Amino acid sequence: MQKRLVFTLALLAAGAALWAQESAPLIRGFTAAESQAQRDFEEKLKAIPQPGAIREYIRVMSEEPHHTGSQASRDVANYVLGKFREWGLDAKIEEFDGLMPVPRERHLELLEPESYVATLKEPAISEDKDSSDPGQLPTYNAYSPDGDVTGQLVYVNYGMPDDYKKLAELGVDVKGKIVIARYMGGWRGIKPKVAAEHGAIGCLIYSDPKDDGYFGDDVYPKGQNRPEFGVQRGSTMDMPVYPGDPLTPGWGAEPGGRKLSMAEAKTLPKIPVLPISYGDALPLLRNIGGPVAPESWRGALPITYHVGPGTSKVRLKLAFDWNVTAGQNVIARIPGSAYPDEWVLYGNHHDAWVNGATDPVSGNAALMETARALAGMVKQGWRPKRTIILASWDAEEWGLIGSTEWAEKHAEELREKAVIYFNTDSNRQGVLRIEGSHSLERFVNDVARDLADPRTGKSVWEMMKEERLKEEKDEEKKKSIAARADLRIGALGSGSDYTVFLDHLTVASINLSFRGDGGGVYHSIYDSFDWYRRFGDPEFIYGRALAQYNAVALARMAGAAVLPFEFTNLSDTLTMYLEEIEKLQKEKAKTAAQASGLDLEPLKAGVKKLGAAAQDYEQTLARVFQKGGPSGDTRRLNAALRKVEQSARLPEGLPDREWFRHALYAPGFYTGYGVKTIPGVREAIEQERWETAARQIDVVRHVIDTLTAQIRTAETELKAVE
Repeated sequence: MQKRLVFTLALLAAGAALWAQESAPLIRGFTAAESQAQRDFEEKLKAIPQPGAIREYIRVMSEEPHHTGSQASRDVANYVLGKFREWGLDAKIEEFDGLMPVPRERHLELLEPESYVATLKEPAISEDKDSSDPGQLPTYNAYSPDGDVTGQLVYVNYGMPDDYKKLAELGVDVKGKIVIARYMGGWRGIKPKVAAEHGAIGCLIYSDPKDDGYFGDDVYPKGQNRPEFGVQRGSTMDMPVYPGDPLTPGWGAEPGGRKLSMAEAKTLPKIPVLPISYGDALPLLRNIGGPVAPESWRGALPITYHVGPGTSKVRLKLAFDWNVTAGQNVIARIPGSAYPDEWVLYGNHHDAWVNGATDPVSGNAALMETARALAGMVKQGWRPKRTIILASWDAEEWGLIGSTEWAEKHAEELREKAVIYFNTDSNRQGVLRIEGSHSLERFVNDVARDLADPRTGKSVWEMMKEERLKEEKDEEKKKSIAARADLRIGALGSGSDYTVFLDHLTVASINLSFRGDGGGVYHSIYDSFDWYRRFGDPEFIYGRALAQYNAVALARMAGAAVLPFEFTNLSDTLTMYLEEIEKLQKEKAKTAAQASGLDLEPLKAGVKKLGAAAQDYEQTLARVFQKGGPSGDTRRLNAALRKVEQSARLPEGLPDREWFRHALYAPGFYTGYGVKTIPGVREAIEQERWETAARQIDVVRHVIDTLTAQIRTAETELKAVE
């Protein structure tokens, strides 16, 4: 009787295991048997990252200010290298150089109607030992030209193109004057660019407490927000033209290599620009006369905001040492066992403006813990089918220099071998945010479904969906979010190290991090370990979650028999973009007759054909995996799949900026970071360049046809291994 019971229980257990295996959803690109093995592997993989390890990496790397070129930065690079090697990874430092100026002189003075000399200094606070560290870079905007200018002061709100239209309506001209703009509302590098285009001779950028200070929360150290004399440093390179070293556009910057002269560089600002605190901005703004600023322009300082110019006059004097500085990229590889010439890449930068506990150390810590997890599985006998490359970049803060120079140097290899580039940067407690190539939308949703939120136990995907439903006010859009199988991911413009991979090389890319509400101390001396352990991720559990997500994503992408790209979401998203462009066209047609002559129908027809090809590929893929998976070598199939995104490449680049070559995504010419989708068409219509718009419609139609043909090629290769 006992033997019969044991036998019956064994049969039930076997049946339950078989049922679980058959009922568990397949991982895209894996057979049923492979999916079960992969899930078992992932459970072991996710168990390796630990909050304590994340905490220690952040503590060590944020101990000292470590801007590119400093000894502390070299120490951080060697620390990362040492850890990679300690874990058994094949790792090395690849050096590059680039133009990275540092200040020699900074002076800002209000001359009239009263006298005030700006402090231009972030004071140390006793509660944070790192705020008094030696070696801090002073407060400045990188790449500002030298200059000594004196002029009346004009307040220009956020300093974006629409703000100058409003100034014109108010009868205010900035020609020959110094402008003061508040941070936010657009990327900092656009502010001096637009000011110069309107004839200004200098530009100040300050952090208004309404956007970045006491209006939203208590200031540090009591709360998380920027204190009175906190300043946001940052680059003002004209990155929408090209990122990376200003003197080596399109080729890798190496010691002794060819470089443009500074006069030839296209990305250097034209007028002096300096960031200041709201403590230093208050006396300046208080003394501006002229019309009262529009209500939407008013910040939270205890003054009446005027636009100027009035009687206020300021002097701005800046001088820099224009150094060419060496940087260190740390590169680690896990060789692929089956397809070593197919590369899955993941990067985060390690350089900071000061201590940089949040930006970038929190993200670099997750990269390191991802590396440790993967290395731990290698020690247990695991081998990825594809090569995994992990990169800790240098000189990102100056203008994405380390990643751009490395990718430009290895451009031909990357075009042939790169499958995907994953990117992280800063990370905080909160909800996962994902942007990137829409051919990967299904993939990143699937990984999010399989990862638990560290605080609630729900899936990361559920938390994302709940947040979107909570934030969305439009009932129809809420219904769409609830009904759609996958959550939409945002498109990528620029602003971090994915830019060269996606925008220049057109390699499918993803950028992700956990982020919550609230302000911070971005690019200031207060972005320290003390701030981060109190406000960023106090338990360091979201750093672990980011490492878990990326470890799983890398392992799936590196191990799938069929690369998990999916194109129906891409066609759906392109349809949405065309609807937006059509709406823009109709709005422009009210004032510009030429807008009516633009014919978007060829683009709509092309996207419809792309959608049909995507559906056919999905049906064939489902049939292949219902039969047990591919029956032959999938190299040709996977080569066809990874070349779909590359089919969006524009050989001549976008109008007026040939470095940017992706037909579907780019940073806006006047947004800097913010994305413009189908940018050649969209921006031409926005700028009322009708001949350019018509040409770009034809260019994009050809690209969409090429994308469709490449998806058809992938389906043909899939049928060949059915």
